[in-house]
Amino acid sequence: MSLLSRKPGGVRRGFTLIELLVVIAIIAVLIGLLLPAVQAAREAARRAQCVNNLKQIGLSLHNYHDANGSFPLGGVNGPDGGGAGWASGTANLLSWRALALPYMEGTTIYNAVNFTVGSASNAANGGAGYTVWMTSVASFLCPSDGKNNNGFRPWVGAGPPYADPNGQQPVTNPPINPATGANATQVPVSNYVGSYGDNYAGAFAVLLPWETPANAVLAPGQTRIGYFGHWGTKYGPDNSIGAGSLRGFFDPNTGQVAGINGATDGTSNTILVGETLPYKQAANNMWQFNGGVGGTTVPINYDSNSVPSSAPSCNGHWEEASTPLGCRFSATSKGFRSEHPGGANFCFGDGSVKFLKASINPATFNALGSRAGGEVVSADAF
Repeated sequence: MSLLSRKPGGVRRGFTLIELLVVIAIIAVLIGLLLPAVQAAREAARRAQCVNNLKQIGLSLHNYHDANGSFPLGGVNGPDGGGAGWASGTANLLSWRALALPYMEGTTIYNAVNFTVGSASNAANGGAGYTVWMTSVASFLCPSDGKNNNGFRPWVGAGPPYADPNGQQPVTNPPINPATGANATQVPVSNYVGSYGDNYAGAFAVLLPWETPANAVLAPGQTRIGYFGHWGTKYGPDNSIGAGSLRGFFDPNTGQVAGINGATDGTSNTILVGETLPYKQAANNMWQFNGGVGGTTVPINYDSNSVPSSAPSCNGHWEEASTPLGCRFSATSKGFRSEHPGGANFCFGDGSVKFLKASINPATFNALGSRAGGEVVSADAF
């Protein structure tokens, strides 16, 4: 049967313009109703993949623990952290991610890592680390982060000023590309960092405004936010070794390790690994110690990109007292964050993965960061 009808007299009649517009409008409304559902389904799939990544990372860390008696070093550095071991090149500066690779079907990449030389570029290693440096590991990338560029972000130079406000600036230089004789132009990044817990994120004496000073007298019921040493290291307020200690699981550069037997608060109540966003953390990188950790004194999803990284007050000002809090060079970038609406995913010490809301009580979040703080956290608090 034809969609056209014929009136008496032989005149053919089709759809009117108004009818056509009504049909188009109905289709547009249906698409408008359907699109959010499609986007939500896609985000649910991406979030599920992110959860699976964290479960795989958690399993690999437990396998490492079974083989070695503790979780891996947060970073392979000298005994004095960023001192002689770093400057002299006697430490390879690799993060815990490199050590976990054999336990997550990454043996081929692990075997390509030259552990006898530094991961940074210097006269001693030349281009020895280039192949691994230019390798992206999908399990360390969250698909919800559309700005991780499939694992690589641009390198922006060895010193200030940094030309690309959206680039990465690890503390140490990338290895040399043997083909060009120059430093690699890209930095491999990761969406997952190990937790150093509720140690200070602010470096040494430069604390974040909400972190509690070491000598503060707490009022009854007041909770301390932050402990020495910063980033979970042994550093004290005067930059000396020994006044601080690791409260989470990963010390990036003073050699402390932690295991399940030290998690007296309970592994199900202690964060092991959580999400981060490379474009909001200038030091983020896959392989080196300085890009491998995050802490719980920074609120979840704190915006460390509210100040453009190209701004003179921000660009290259690493955690200084005058560095704006909303700057990716500030200590606030050492927090946990994601592109998932309302919070971020975390792998806990027992291997379980939980979604924590950005609105979580700061005291509860910090309690989940410490493995032996003695805090009591109820299951319905997070």
